[in-house]
Amino acid sequence: MLTYLLRRLLLMIPTLLGITVLVFTVMAMSPGGISAQTLIGGMDMKPQEKQALLNYYNKRYGLDQPAPIQYLRWLNNVSPIGFITDEQGRRGDFSFTKGMDLGTSFQYGRPVADILAERIPITLLLNLITLPFTYLIAILVGMRSATGRGETFDVGVGMSMLALWSIPTMLAGVLLLGFFANVQHFQWFPTSGIGSREAQDMPFLPHWGQTGFIRGFLLDRLWHLVLPIICLSYGSFAALAKLTRTSILENLHSDYARTARAKGLSEHDVLWRHVFRNSLLPLITISAGLLPSLLAGSLIVENIFSINGMGQLAVEAVKGRDRELVLSITWVSGFLTLVGYLIADFCYTLADPRVSYD
Repeated sequence: MLTYLLRRLLLMIPTLLGITVLVFTVMAMSPGGISAQTLIGGMDMKPQEKQALLNYYNKRYGLDQPAPIQYLRWLNNVSPIGFITDEQGRRGDFSFTKGMDLGTSFQYGRPVADILAERIPITLLLNLITLPFTYLIAILVGMRSATGRGETFDVGVGMSMLALWSIPTMLAGVLLLGFFANVQHFQWFPTSGIGSREAQDMPFLPHWGQTGFIRGFLLDRLWHLVLPIICLSYGSFAALAKLTRTSILENLHSDYARTARAKGLSEHDVLWRHVFRNSLLPLITISAGLLPSLLAGSLIVENIFSINGMGQLAVEAVKGRDRELVLSITWVSGFLTLVGYLIADFCYTLADPRVSYD
């Protein structure tokens, strides 16, 4: 298992390189490419000031060099080993301990590492809550539908899941905001953000406030996350519930399930001790691709609900042609996706002892 793990970790390196090369090529081939002139745009500046700023960008980020040289320069900066460069872009000695430098954002004028350190936890919070919530509800609903095949619950859930899966995330987010956060309707939830300013001064755990309501930082954060979590999870939940039902039905009528019943086991033991574990394998397969889809869905959800996470940051970076930020977001997203596939492979060994990577 250790050998397999090391091999997969080493294979991540060329995969991430390929992802960043593709993204950089698309940016370089877009109209205007990646140049200092596109960053300055039509600013109301004097000619000498504009030329000075142009020279600064070219010297600081090497934007006057060919695209392959720009990419190799960025790759040298983000690599933990390579040539040491100063702020003027001059190359120094080769070092094995120079560390990673994600660069400075064109748009924000701040180190990219600091910006990502602020935004990544927000997106991870959304996805780490969404994944268990999605799987828990989907497994329970899918199992209930499978054990009551053809009943009213099964038929109703089947129609509901199909309807949910057909609703676009963007439309669902707008409808949730329009009905559940609008002052003209229910206004049960806030319209934006993941927390209010007043909650920053509250204790972490819920408590009774001066107004007689239960208040607290944790409760306020959960209150803000309800609509985004629903918007992120309903599509995956609908697909996983149908997949769970199909997988359980297939295993309920398999030979080993009939043999277990013939030995005198109750239907409850057959379901939970034999069928359920084998039914997890398709769900684990889907989970490998679920994390990338949730990260992509975060881009839409974070923009709808004005959440300052990786999704909204990616949109702003692409609009501003922020090369350093776009490449770093691509690198981080690709790394999280590959880690998701690696975790799914490891979960196979837990669900099915016959799977071995030795």
